[in-house]
Amino acid sequence: MEDPSLLATADSTLPEQILPTSDTSINSETPSTSTLSQETTSFTASLQSRSPESRNVVVSHLCVSSLRTLTPHISCLAVHEKFLYAASGEDIHVYDLTTHTHIDTFRNNKPTSGSVKSIAFHEGKIFTAHQDSKIRVWRITASKRHRLISTLPTVKDFLRRSILPKNYVRVRRHKKRLWIEHNDAVSGLAMAEGFMYSASWDKSFKIWRTSDLRCVESVKAHDDAVNAVAVSASGTVYTASADGCIRVWERTGEERTHTLITTLEKHKSTVNALALSGDGSSLFSGGCESWILVWEREESANHMAATQALVGHTGPVLCLITVNNMIISGSSDRTVRIWRPGVDGRYHCTLMLEGHVKPVKSLVAVSSGTSYDVVSICSGSLDGEIKVWEVSAAAFDAKS
Repeated sequence: MEDPSLLATADSTLPEQILPTSDTSINSETPSTSTLSQETTSFTASLQSRSPESRNVVVSHLCVSSLRTLTPHISCLAVHEKFLYAASGEDIHVYDLTTHTHIDTFRNNKPTSGSVKSIAFHEGKIFTAHQDSKIRVWRITASKRHRLISTLPTVKDFLRRSILPKNYVRVRRHKKRLWIEHNDAVSGLAMAEGFMYSASWDKSFKIWRTSDLRCVESVKAHDDAVNAVAVSASGTVYTASADGCIRVWERTGEERTHTLITTLEKHKSTVNALALSGDGSSLFSGGCESWILVWEREESANHMAATQALVGHTGPVLCLITVNNMIISGSSDRTVRIWRPGVDGRYHCTLMLEGHVKPVKSLVAVSSGTSYDVVSICSGSLDGEIKVWEVSAAAFDAKS
């Protein structure tokens, strides 16, 4: 199956009744009318002339290092302690972020495992999601090498479930598989409260207990590939799909299984990326339309509403992360943008990072231990290059 996140969209007009926020504080071109409707372009132009709210912050940046893998196509990045994990094809490269040096490369020996889509960590284990529908579990050895210890579903779990016919589900017209198995690429992983959540292009997400690596639940989530999953501290699950929807799930009932709470439908094309604010009160989503939606939980209702559309990228938004009070986005337009809330409480683009020659597919960020406003950002591109940026922001009095 082709990666839904790289598919182009024919309709990039903004959803109705959402006010766009453009990049008002950086020197870059305004998106052309081929990306935005004429009405939206006029509105953002007026916003530029009367939106000084983001200008009371000076943002500086420096590219401190460029790391290049031997194989192209960075598919995902992840940070654990001081180490950066970068997936490139079937290989996973590990770098020391303090010295920016390469320390290890590991891969699954099975040649058909395909590219690595996502990496997550829990209690000394490294979990990797693969194109071949498997999740693999690794440990670091005493010699600082990575050793494969299990593949999910585990053989024990597979044999235990395979005895009963009721554990099989139809995945194609003449094919059945156990419900604990994904049957297409695993596109995303998320950890929360002793559980791992895996999203897949098979339109489902599954929940795995990390203590014994057993699959405890499978949810048919969407009508098309699930591209991203995010889980809040309270256990609310958000899934984003190529069907253009974001769905919100919570555990309900005596069996505490996940039930659909609401569907968020402002996107008009594939949704590629999700990120949550630190307190879980805001959700950010990026898709093939090139803009980012800000969703906020309404106090009077048990659902989220879209309150902003962040306009600036000129290609599909492929990745999103949050750190401190910033949203950081990467796009097929080869740029990374940083969005911060102004004094009006609305997000504005305060910085654009350029230098990649192909789409930016993955981002990670690490806050400085000494300053809330100093952040190290790693951006991975399909050109096989990882750029390490140091970004700092300082407030100043706009009247001075």
